[in-house]
Amino acid sequence: MKKVWGMLLAAVLTVGMLAGCSSQGSGGDAGEGGEPKGEITVWGWNVAASSMELAVEKFNEKYPDVKVKVQDIGRLDLYDKLTVGLAANGAGLPDVLMVESDRLDNYKKQFPNGFMDLSAKGYDKYEDKFGKSKIATAKNEDGKFVAMPWDIGPTGVFYRTDLFEKAGVDPKSIETWDEFLEAGKVIKEKTGAALGPIDIAKDDALYRMMLNQQGAFYFDEEGKIDMQSDESVKAMSMIQKMHQNELVANVDGWDGTVTATVNGTVATVPFGVWYTGTIMEQAKDLEGKWDVMPLPAFEKGGNRNANLGGSDIVIPAASKNKDAAYAFAEFFTTDKAVQVEVLKKYGIFPSLLETYEDSYFDEPVPFFNNQPIFRMFADEVENIPAANYTNDYPRGLKYAADAQAAALLDKKDPAEALKSAAEQLANESKREINK
Repeated sequence: MKKVWGMLLAAVLTVGMLAGCSSQGSGGDAGEGGEPKGEITVWGWNVAASSMELAVEKFNEKYPDVKVKVQDIGRLDLYDKLTVGLAANGAGLPDVLMVESDRLDNYKKQFPNGFMDLSAKGYDKYEDKFGKSKIATAKNEDGKFVAMPWDIGPTGVFYRTDLFEKAGVDPKSIETWDEFLEAGKVIKEKTGAALGPIDIAKDDALYRMMLNQQGAFYFDEEGKIDMQSDESVKAMSMIQKMHQNELVANVDGWDGTVTATVNGTVATVPFGVWYTGTIMEQAKDLEGKWDVMPLPAFEKGGNRNANLGGSDIVIPAASKNKDAAYAFAEFFTTDKAVQVEVLKKYGIFPSLLETYEDSYFDEPVPFFNNQPIFRMFADEVENIPAANYTNDYPRGLKYAADAQAAALLDKKDPAEALKSAAEQLANESKREINK
């Protein structure tokens, strides 16, 4: 691995010298009257790139002298190029790009000067425009903005209304995870459908949602490993109970989750709001047979709000057209009309709080039982607890998934499985364990 990194960095440094360590944006920060001008390049992938492209026309009405070139370079390619580019002082990077929120801490830690200080440009004035969980992710250790909040993934339980009706289960009666479990037993007996899909050995999405709603995560606020906390054990124990009652469909990755959703293997899918588009696209013949309810709480009256996924916008410090880059990123992340249009067209849920005032959030969605599901998700955002991802998030995910596999497949005590995971993570990351 070290040899490969050495070769990559050497190659990029050579490119950097040839390119003069410039970004792809053209020079000329400001035109007459101090307005930004010139050309900037923006990176994204899939519908996220399309979303930024959608904003260009309206942006140019305000900033006609800035040419914006949006490139869809693919998710994995973007991260590969970003990592290597930051290591080479910004060589080959664009002026603006997106980074998933759970990956952002890794770049902030490895490259503390890699992204532009947005607070110095005045982005602090938008702090009360977003939920606290997004603000926490967008700032560095010094409390300065180095990213602009974009989309967010408030969670819920997508469920099959026809299967619930067949089983005689009223979704409104489910307030806690214990009640969710008991309902699952009835649904399995009456319909044969499992309660939900989990990629047991590779992904811990349900566990993370359960942690987040309790205000916990792999790491505490100080960055100490917190996998063995009471909240963590409570979450993993509940998932183990579901598995012991044969209510978990062990799926293989994303495709397995989608297949289980479409073919009726599962009656529910606890996931982020972004899954709405997938269900609507992949299960078209089930229109009207899906709905969404809030995550259950761990106790009556407990928090039912959590987040899964989301992304932010960053500007590499090496950008040669920072004024234009900032103008575009600021416009894109704070323009209400643009963000609502992005949701309507591409299903990307905004974190900009004022967007929730739009009537679109109260419109019934025919596919989802004619319910205004986006209002439910919007109402969550301000109450989602912040999560400290840290730069060791990928390691945390690996060991949490290992603990999940040990608890579910090997029938190991959840507390012991999580204690072992915490110790392995501590040994690899050199982080302290929160005792």
